[in-house]
Amino acid sequence: MSKEPLVITAAICGAEVTREMSPVVPYTASELAEEARRCFKEGARVIHLHVRRPDGTPTQDGDVFREAMDAIRKQAPEAVIQVSTGGAVGMSVEERTQPLDLDPEFCTLSTGTVNFGDDVFVNTFPMIEAIARKARERGVRMEMEIFDAGFVDNVNLLIKKGVLAAPLHFDFVLGVPGGMTGTTDRLDFLLSTIPQGSTWMVAGVGRFELPLAREAIARGGHVRVGLEDNLFISKGVLAKGSWELVREAVRYAREAGRPIATPAQARDILKIG
Repeated sequence: MSKEPLVITAAICGAEVTREMSPVVPYTASELAEEARRCFKEGARVIHLHVRRPDGTPTQDGDVFREAMDAIRKQAPEAVIQVSTGGAVGMSVEERTQPLDLDPEFCTLSTGTVNFGDDVFVNTFPMIEAIARKARERGVRMEMEIFDAGFVDNVNLLIKKGVLAAPLHFDFVLGVPGGMTGTTDRLDFLLSTIPQGSTWMVAGVGRFELPLAREAIARGGHVRVGLEDNLFISKGVLAKGSWELVREAVRYAREAGRPIATPAQARDILKIG
């Protein structure tokens, strides 16, 4: 079993979950910053960031991102802020890439189109290339978001085209209705397909989040937890915040004998900076 320090990402807000689903979903910059502080204190080293309007409407507006990022840096100055370039379903590339203009350390890159519940999350090759090229131009480290098996094939094609360069970091987002389910056989298959030398993590959705976190830790990978992906700490029991889900991942790591990465170790493992 791997003893490499574990990097935990906290997905604290997302674009889909609302306060009608859970009253603790953060919307404002101050709320996001406080949640980031709590998650960092519990052991998260990466804050995966979406932003909202005050009424909870998702946005990729650069000014809203700037306000949230500034607030998080005050509350959790050592945390890695990872901006989403996925945004919300239906947004254009121009909308989705606005936070890259703020020169973040880290961003996501979704590498294929997938049914997303009742919607379709569209990522054509020209869209993927445009986002990836802008991230590279801005010097932003990218995380490959993998919702289904073909997404890895798309990454490999983009490497051949020179759009992406190894070594890469992968996030297997498993359990989205319409994407690949969140069972361990799917995880093991995906691990057999990524380029050698890659780092990886798992973001299980809904009931898959915590079981897959445990499995990723056992396999030497890293984990993403938080309200964006799952609102519950146990069946029928709402989490008090993303920080409580981070605390659970830390407990799994301790059981497995894996230390939690320091901020410097996390940046080194993820090849940031």
